[in-house]
Amino acid sequence: MSKQYPYFISLDEAVSICNEYQIKRSTETISISNALSRVLATSVIAKVDDPGFDNSSMDGFAVLHADTLKVPAKLTIVGVSNAGTKEQPCIEKGEALRIMTGGPMPSGADSIIPIELCTIEGDEVILQEPSKPNYVRKKGENFTQQQELFPAGTIMSPEKISLCAAAGISEITVYKKLKIAVISTGDELKNLGDELTFGQIYESNSYGLKSLIEMYGHEATRFPYVIDDIKLLREALDDAAKNFDCIITSGGVSMGDRDFVRIIMEQEGEIKFWRVKMRPGSPPIFGLWNGTPIFGLPGNPVSSHVVFRAIVGKWLTASTNTSDYNSKYISATLSEDIKTQSGFTTFRRVELFEKSGITYARLKGHQGSGNIAGIAQSDGLTVILPDEKGRKGDVCKILLL
Repeated sequence: MSKQYPYFISLDEAVSICNEYQIKRSTETISISNALSRVLATSVIAKVDDPGFDNSSMDGFAVLHADTLKVPAKLTIVGVSNAGTKEQPCIEKGEALRIMTGGPMPSGADSIIPIELCTIEGDEVILQEPSKPNYVRKKGENFTQQQELFPAGTIMSPEKISLCAAAGISEITVYKKLKIAVISTGDELKNLGDELTFGQIYESNSYGLKSLIEMYGHEATRFPYVIDDIKLLREALDDAAKNFDCIITSGGVSMGDRDFVRIIMEQEGEIKFWRVKMRPGSPPIFGLWNGTPIFGLPGNPVSSHVVFRAIVGKWLTASTNTSDYNSKYISATLSEDIKTQSGFTTFRRVELFEKSGITYARLKGHQGSGNIAGIAQSDGLTVILPDEKGRKGDVCKILLL
């Protein structure tokens, strides 16, 4: 069969080709209450200084540091500064002001002595140590008004959302979520809750793929699975292309006579590549169906997961110029040889363990691409590059799961 598209290409080539077909992303303005995992489309600028005034980081007394260089030092208590005090108090030489954490520093004071280092006698306080200027939080030391807090492309985390609130920002502009259709294919599939007969399996890939899509910050809709029938598959793909930004299928992409996703794409779609030099997951197909990007993933559940992580996830994050924020990597020493194939990127399921301060990785369970338990119960995946051997003692990149 003559191939009019790239065939059996490297993983890097596959990622590069996919990124040539990015979807133009529109934006929306949302409340920071709904901003978790969303991607900024514009930068975030602080509306206020933080802190907005000098204040204490400790419960204690605000004093003039020069008054406390010789201890014990006895100072006159002239008042109190609580958090939320509306007017700035003041002190003079020889005086101390009781202050609570977050309380405004009085004018004339430049340091704090913690309450546990003080002895109070009536309206006087005796200090047992010199006061601490570093216990004063200075105005604007965290950020200042009009300072850029986050650039466009930032993924919003709980900490970043909290910072927005501290900066007086209630709404942010983010990229809209892509709407992605997930379609599993195969005669052997049955819905959860149905009774299995010989030769049948429960359809599971769409659940994992939907979760991966949502983990990357987008919306996923699971279609009813499609049996191996060209007409029914065409109807499902046409429906998805009309109503969704992207289509992800699982199953039917290999070289068999009943691999109908591959067959229909060859006959009626627009293939950009087929097959990738990676293990597991070598049969994926990428192209356009009625102008809509379509990723045809393998039917084996481990392969579909790995291909999503290695290709689809990178395509999703590239559309907003963000790093692959859901892929966390560490380095680990292989405690055994890992089977590789020259020229292929190898993803093997491993568990991690520590020994003598070194992190090691060893194979977890059998490595068949149908063993979803293996990946669900593993700590990570090796990322052994095409020119690496995966020998015992090699330091290997690990994608954490």
